[in-house]
Amino acid sequence: MNTLQIATQSRPLPIVSDANTSASRPHERSEGEVLVRVENVGKKFCRDLKQSLWYGIKDVAGELNPFAGRDKGSGHNRTEELRAGEFWANQDISFELRRGECLGLIGRNGAGKTTLLKMLNGLIKPDTGTIEMRGRVGALIALGAGFNPILTGRENIYVNGSILGLGHAEVKSKIDEIIDFAEIREFIDSPVQSYSSGMQVRLGFAVATALSPDVLILDEVLAVGDAAFRNKCYRRITSMRESAAVIFVSHSMEQISRICDRVILLSKGSIASAGSAAEGVMAYEALNESGQQNEGSFLSIEPPIQSFNVIDLPAETVSCERLKFQIKINSCESIEDFSLRVLFYNSSGSVVADASFASIDFGKVVKTGENFWQIEFSSIPLKNGVYQLAFNLINRLGGVVVWSYKMHQIRVFGASSSAIADCQLPRSNWTSELS
Repeated sequence: MNTLQIATQSRPLPIVSDANTSASRPHERSEGEVLVRVENVGKKFCRDLKQSLWYGIKDVAGELNPFAGRDKGSGHNRTEELRAGEFWANQDISFELRRGECLGLIGRNGAGKTTLLKMLNGLIKPDTGTIEMRGRVGALIALGAGFNPILTGRENIYVNGSILGLGHAEVKSKIDEIIDFAEIREFIDSPVQSYSSGMQVRLGFAVATALSPDVLILDEVLAVGDAAFRNKCYRRITSMRESAAVIFVSHSMEQISRICDRVILLSKGSIASAGSAAEGVMAYEALNESGQQNEGSFLSIEPPIQSFNVIDLPAETVSCERLKFQIKINSCESIEDFSLRVLFYNSSGSVVADASFASIDFGKVVKTGENFWQIEFSSIPLKNGVYQLAFNLINRLGGVVVWSYKMHQIRVFGASSSAIADCQLPRSNWTSELS
């Protein structure tokens, strides 16, 4: 089996693989063998374009000069020292991945996930540390990556196969399987530049997975496409894990929990957490919560409402258990026909649950002066995490007289697997009382 090794002391090597190292010789594959080894890998970038180009020229000159030293000022800056304007996109990244394992890479935008994937795929070279990849590597790390937009889908399949070291006959034997999986047979002889983003993802995923890679790298490929195609992808990844190592990047914690054995959480280019999928998801949620609490919150009140307050909202609650709190409203005149809406936002800023109360259904009015209402939900079947709440009070003409946006939050814990799998709650799941 061929080995790709990218080191700081040598020039970047292409991903070279022998077709005989793939499914044609499955008996030579060792269960649990290490296919990916990353040791103390770091990558620097420069914020200023002109400075970056100058540093690049110096580094290339240093590498080409056999008499150049490796110390500072030699023109070859493969050290842990930063020059003016530089920053670490990745630093001190180390892990191993074995055949049959699926590793999830998660983190907020700008954490360094895509930079790490590009180094794993040999597109860019690390500044420190070493990367060792064994066997054939299939990667889909950007929409349309690896496709020539002028060539047809069929032609691009053959090009990608040749890059992976496959012969024409071997690609031809798999092309019908690729086309059928991508479900684009009627467009397969059209130029890729005419494909929609969903069609490009379908074809890219089909090619990357059908050509029997030993290491499969996927970056947010399931974020585009319909539910039926995502389910096909889940099944394909599950079947591939028996003979390959998979690196999967996603902002969907549901997908990470469903697919991955282990998770590495990146924060500011470094490993913030490494462990099981459940531990990684919890660490990711905590990281998001710390960075977005009360972000953009506001309270807007229109006449006749004079004040609005939420009282006795607990700091935390158990998933699927009863939740009670009070609302206090001061008004300078009565409102007889209104509706109250309560919305729950997750750490990604998406509404995952909401409930509406029509005053006519509860026989209530907003009286002149102080109003105390008790709101009770019989169940909050949300997954674990911190949720921010918004409240709307809407009069009979549709005017919003109260808009309390993310002024309050609550932590949910103790969620069952069903709550984690589906946190998008239909209103029919809510029973509530206004008293």
